[in-house]
This record gives sequence, structure tokens and C-alpha cells, in this order.
Amino acid sequence: MKFPVDMPLSPALAIWLCDQGHDAVHAIGLNLARASDIAILARAEREDRVVVTADLDYPRLLAIARASAPGLILFRVGEWKEADVVERMSDVLSALSESDIARSVIVVERKRVRRRKLPLTS
Repeated sequence: MKFPVDMPLSPALAIWLCDQGHDAVHAIGLNLARASDIAILARAEREDRVVVTADLDYPRLLAIARASAPGLILFRVGEWKEADVVERMSDVLSALSESDIARSVIVVERKRVRRRKLPLTS
């Protein structure tokens, strides 16, 4: 799978994803460190990438646009240690197919993972 890892998360996650065989780049490596969330979503959609972030604005933007892409993995509820992010990301990648991830908003919390299919509706 292909992922841009957004600024709220460590570049170490992108490195770990690459080590797992994925095409992952941190926002800094994509020259998107200061880009708007909308610009990041547009780039991810063009490049068929699933955004990985802790920024709560992304689901709202996808819902307003009634977007069917890009997929989103959102880490919620407080600060995340790198090791915890990697562990939960591993859980998500092993539990869901690439197709399911690419067409969904995956909300990752400490004790559960929720999935909503895109486009988001009321």
C-alpha cells in the first residue's frame, strides 16, 4: 500500500511502513510539511495513497466533499508513543484488506478500531 504520513505523526512510522514493504513517505519528504489538509488529501487521491494522521479535521473534510477517496487512518485520543502507533498500525494492516483500507476511514483508538466506508454519510 501507499501512504503519506501526516505531520502529527513521527517520520519513524513511514520508515516502519517501508520496512514492511509499503510505499510510505512522511509529509516532510513530500514537501507537504506546511501544506493544507485539503492539499494533502488531493495529493493522496492523485497518487492513490491512504493518509495516516492524528489530525481530526480530515474526516470532516472527506464528509463535506462526500469523497470516496482517499482512504484515511486516523489515530485518536491523545498523544501516541511511536511504539504504540506501530503496534496499532500493524493490527490494522493485518485485520483489513488493502481494498477495505483504501475505501474507508479507519479510526484507531487505544482499545478499539472503527471503520466507516467512504463516502461518509450522516
